[in-house]
Amino acid sequence: MKLLIIEDNEQNLYLEQFLLEAKGHAVASARDGATGITMAQQHDYDAILLDIQMPDMDGYEVARRMTALPDWKRVPIIAVTSLAMSGDKEKVLAAGCSGYLEKPIDPDRFVAQVESIATEKR
Repeated sequence: MKLLIIEDNEQNLYLEQFLLEAKGHAVASARDGATGITMAQQHDYDAILLDIQMPDMDGYEVARRMTALPDWKRVPIIAVTSLAMSGDKEKVLAAGCSGYLEKPIDPDRFVAQVESIATEKR
């Protein structure tokens, strides 16, 4: 799969990218929401992994803007977030995300979870 990770935390980005590439996936990355939106418009991705807590433009706004684009290709957006309070998952899905994974990620299950959500929501 060809994936885009939008993540501002360097350590989280490194871990996610490392795990996905180790399983043969092509991974591009953006360190902020505006860059991620631009990349999503310019390239075809099979799924987008989106951090929710980012400065300047949070993941909710990124998801809303992407899914509101007139030419949006319905690429699955998977929230990868430390938000785990009651109602957080519903808020992420309402913003336009297709799935939700909690941080800290489980390295043993992360890639399978991403693959499952990405293929199920296509």
